[in-house]
Amino acid sequence: MLTNRSAPHARVTPVLTVSDVRAAVDWYQRAFGFVEHVRIGEGHRAQLGLKGGGELIVAEVRPGRRVPLPEYSHQVMLKLEDVAAVATQAKSMGATLLDEVRDWEYGERQVSMRDPFGHVWVLTQTLADIDPASWGGQTVVPR
Repeated sequence: MLTNRSAPHARVTPVLTVSDVRAAVDWYQRAFGFVEHVRIGEGHRAQLGLKGGGELIVAEVRPGRRVPLPEYSHQVMLKLEDVAAVATQAKSMGATLLDEVRDWEYGERQVSMRDPFGHVWVLTQTLADIDPASWGGQTVVPR
């Protein structure tokens, strides 16, 4: 699989919605030893990693995304070789697509879906290695 400086390298990356992204980054760094790799705006999102493996994204509250509640508390990001094929398969098995497959300026092809158990997944496929600065992101500590 390709890697991309603008996207997490892990195949599965939790996306946790928080009320204060910068406070959460600080807490996850100090409490669990995460390192901030990419900052997207001051309070929009941050990509964190653990030495030796494991990645996490913390994201701001936005329409359709809020701090943990029974209705929708998280997303799980899964890196794949062919997002469209897996989305088609998952839909045929009862997943509900929340949007269409889309190519993003940060070098990823993605689609969001809700599985039959109520969990939201973002399937992601790296198309190219893109410098975060080219689309408005900021590399904090390179991977």
